[in-house]
Amino acid sequence: MKKVLVVGSGGREHALVRALLRSPQSPQVVAAPGNAGIARDKVVCFDVAADDVSGLVALAHEQGCDLVVVGPEAPLVKGLVDACFDAGIKAFGPSGAAARVEGSKAYAKELMKAAGVPTAAYLVLRDRKEALEHLSCASYPLVLKADALAAGKGVVICPTEVDARAAVDEFFTQQRFGKTTVVAEEFLEGQELSLLALCDGTRAVPMAPAQDYKRIFDGDEGPNTGGMGSYSPVPRFDATHAKALAASVHQPVVDELRRRGTPFHGVLYAGLMMTSAGPKVLEFNARFGDPETQAILPRMRSDLLDALERSVTPDGLDGFEFDWKKLWAVTVVLASRGYPESASKGDVIQGLRSIDSLETEVLHAGTELRGDDLVTAGGRVLNVTGLGETVSEARRRAYAAAEKVQFEGKQMRTDIALRAVQAEGENERAA
Repeated sequence: MKKVLVVGSGGREHALVRALLRSPQSPQVVAAPGNAGIARDKVVCFDVAADDVSGLVALAHEQGCDLVVVGPEAPLVKGLVDACFDAGIKAFGPSGAAARVEGSKAYAKELMKAAGVPTAAYLVLRDRKEALEHLSCASYPLVLKADALAAGKGVVICPTEVDARAAVDEFFTQQRFGKTTVVAEEFLEGQELSLLALCDGTRAVPMAPAQDYKRIFDGDEGPNTGGMGSYSPVPRFDATHAKALAASVHQPVVDELRRRGTPFHGVLYAGLMMTSAGPKVLEFNARFGDPETQAILPRMRSDLLDALERSVTPDGLDGFEFDWKKLWAVTVVLASRGYPESASKGDVIQGLRSIDSLETEVLHAGTELRGDDLVTAGGRVLNVTGLGETVSEARRRAYAAAEKVQFEGKQMRTDIALRAVQAEGENERAA
């Protein structure tokens, strides 16, 4: 029996654990550090932090793990995959050098330029003085991004120069994301799309497209978060479109990284804006998206463990394609009071036992056990995914289940997948 260690503690990692447990290979799955929901799935969780590289390598060695699956970005950038391979342990994810595509926004922009990948025009601002000089002659809205890992919260869309000056103070004076440079980008308009591709160092194989919602409030209002919901598939973006996008967006980056001697193995996530001039990349991530993964993996008919093992192996994805169920998935994120600026903890969670697990999948993101009580552990708390033959059905099931869950200060958006439902209605009227 194969043994797999999943690294991380969020909803994405819970989704990975569930998908691995569905593998026909019936692997033994363990997690570090995991969360209360993962433990409830009878998966042994070890108290080793996701960014403790030496501790995780030691754990994988002690447990005799055949594969380490790295969920979050921080351990990838710190070189966990490199350390695992140095210890003779296979690990899923890019090397520290290849993970720079997410670890540095400026590096990612330079990489895209070298690879010929379409993206927004940009400028790197190195200090507050340079930034303020640029703001007076910039076009607005303007996008400012911290050139560092920021858990999805380091992007500020500035409608006016006044907003941009406030953001510059946040980046350079308050140093909310540490000492960092800032990438200033043109504001792109269009429909956002998330497309993940599994990579084996040579090729990029697209997964099912998804759409996520980054702002905290309905109507895309309020500050950016790590993600408040997602759905998959996406209207008008079928497998043919996904292959074409991967060929023009992911594959050139994989080719360029291989040329540089840092081949990319793992998941290359492209956040795209489908503009009137064609698709342009907003960002690259070096791991499974969160919460896109929670909507994508329940639809997967392929063996996830087989796919991950192929990705680890050079040229292992040759001839491989994903197989998907003809189902829609809609994921609603339930967040704690104060998120994303702060995060309430210790609030008792109720209502989970009343949810029908055949129609919905509840994944834990920020939970812990306190005595006999399941309580919030801050940030994004739970992910509720509804499944259905139509997007309307999946959305209805997701929200019906989400309404049953109660905890003090619960936040959730009420418009997840609403665009897809509207598109579905338009298609029915046209037919």
